[in-house]
Amino acid sequence: MLIRLSPSSLKDGKWHEYVVRFALGGAATVVTGLIAKGFGAAIGGLFLALPAIFCASVTLIETHEIRRKRQEGLTGERRGREAAALDTAGAALGSIGLLAFAALFSALVRSGVAIAFVAATAAWFTVAVSAWWIRRKLRVTAARRAMSRSEPDLQGREPLANSPRR
Repeated sequence: MLIRLSPSSLKDGKWHEYVVRFALGGAATVVTGLIAKGFGAAIGGLFLALPAIFCASVTLIETHEIRRKRQEGLTGERRGREAAALDTAGAALGSIGLLAFAALFSALVRSGVAIAFVAATAAWFTVAVSAWWIRRKLRVTAARRAMSRSEPDLQGREPLANSPRR
């Protein structure tokens, strides 16, 4: 599986769903600005890290998947939850990358903003893609282990996972 951009998924959304995303993102940004003005930039920055449209996006992803599966005659609820969970995992991995971005940018900003920005962006990309790759490899390995435990051995005996403990 390759990481890819799929702009075709934009056509799945309805115009009012994009308005909701835009409004929630804008509202979160305004609230963050007010918090920063009242309590200082350090506190405001903590709230700026909040993914402003994440909640709206996840619910929309779930809704789209359910709608798509219902058009095929299925309920789609499980698929909707799985799609939302996958998006959530991607957001978490991206957040790890953002942590690397912030740390490197903070360390290099005195050398020059442009250099710090380019290096921090490269760090974000590298860490986020590496985290995605590691997660994928761990999932594949875990799935293989689970499959090997659930299959009977060559003599037809039940796997050790189902046998009583000694």
